Amino acid sequence: MYITGGIAAYKAAYFVRALVKDGAKVRVAMTKSATKFITPMTFKTLSRHRVYTDEALVTDDEIVPHIELADWSDTAVIIPATANVIAKMSHGLADDFVTSALLASDCPKFVVPAMNEKMLKNKATTRNIKSLRMDGIKVLDPDVGFLAEGYQGKGRLPSTSTILKWIKQENKNQISTVKDLTGKKILITAGKTLETIDPVRYITNRSTGKMGYALAQTAVERGAEVTLISGPTNLPEISNVNFISIITTAEMFEEVNKFFEQMDIVIMAAAVSDYRIEKPATQKIKKKSATLEIKLVKNVDILKSLGQKKNKQILVGFAAETQNLLENASRKMQEKNVDLLVANDVSRADIGFGSDQNEVTFLRPDHKPVLIGKSDKKRIAAKVFDCIIGF
Repeated sequence: MYITGGIAAYKAAYFVRALVKDGAKVRVAMTKSATKFITPMTFKTLSRHRVYTDEALVTDDEIVPHIELADWSDTAVIIPATANVIAKMSHGLADDFVTSALLASDCPKFVVPAMNEKMLKNKATTRNIKSLRMDGIKVLDPDVGFLAEGYQGKGRLPSTSTILKWIKQENKNQISTVKDLTGKKILITAGKTLETIDPVRYITNRSTGKMGYALAQTAVERGAEVTLISGPTNLPEISNVNFISIITTAEMFEEVNKFFEQMDIVIMAAAVSDYRIEKPATQKIKKKSATLEIKLVKNVDILKSLGQKKNKQILVGFAAETQNLLENASRKMQEKNVDLLVANDVSRADIGFGSDQNEVTFLRPDHKPVLIGKSDKKRIAAKVFDCIIGF
C-alpha cells in the first residue's frame, strides 16, 4: 500500500485497519510528503511491519528494498493518490521509494485519487488518469463532498468500505478475464491418494484438493487446455477440463506419464502418499490383539521421475512442510529438479489443508525466495501462473 502526500492520508490508516481485519497482510510505503500528514509509526503499528520511506532506498543489506516490496506484493493500492504521483506513474518516473517500487511492480495496481476538484479536472490530470487506465491500472472515481478547502466539490476520498469492495470486485474480474495461457497444454494433479490396508481401511492425508482445483479453474479461465488428474475430493467438477479420477499413487503415476510428453506445463499439486502397504489384506483385519503391525514400502516418487526426464516442460512442484520451511523446500526443489516450487506451512490452522486461504513461498533455481502473502487459493493460483508466464 502506497501513501502519498494529501490531507486524506490520515484516512489511509482506517483502510489499513480494514485490510488487516479482512485477513490481508499489509506493507506500507510512504512518500516524504505523506509523512508530514501522518507518521510512519501509525502504519507500522497497524500493519505490524516496518514502513518503507525514502531512507529505505539505500541499505547495507543484500536485498534491494523497493524490489523486495514489488516482488512481495499481490496487489498495490495507492491511497490517497495525489495529482503528483498520478503524473509520475503515467510517465514512468521513479524519483523516490514509492514511485520506484511501483515502477518495479507487475501486480494489479489500484489508484484511489483524492485532491481538489480543480486539480482533478485539470486537463493534465485527466490525461494522466486516462493514460493509467490505458495501461491497465484501475482508477477509482473520487466522491463529491466537503473538501479541505472548505467547499463542496468532486475529489473527496471514497469511504473505506467502497474502496475495499471495488478492489475485491476488480481483482475478481481481472483473474477471470486474462487469456495469456491460450494454446498451452497444462497437466495438473490435485487431491490426495489412498493406499489400501484392507477392504475397509486405508492410509491417506488431509488434502482436500482445493489448491489443485483452483489452479485448474484458473488455467481454464486463462485459455489453457487442461488435464486434471485428481484423487478423491468433495469438490464440484470443473467445466472444460479433461478430468481423470485416480485412487492410488501408482494410478496417478501411470496417468501422469500418459500425458507428460505432450504438455507445456505440469503442476504437481496433489498430496500423494509416500508409502503404501506392502501386502494389503484381502479381508477386513479383525481386532484380535492390542497392537497391529503393518509394513509400508515406498511409492514411486512421481515428481522426481518427471524432473529427471523433462525437456520442454515447465515443471512445478508443491512442498507441504511443518517445520524448517525454506530449508526443506529448497532441498526438495534441487532434488526434484523443478522449475518452480510452491512451499507452504501446513502446521498453521489458518492456511493449507482444508482452508480456502493459503500463504506460500515461491522458490526457483538461482532466484531469491518470494513470499506470497495470505490470500484465497484462487489468487494464489493466479500468482503461480503469473510467475510461470514470466519464465
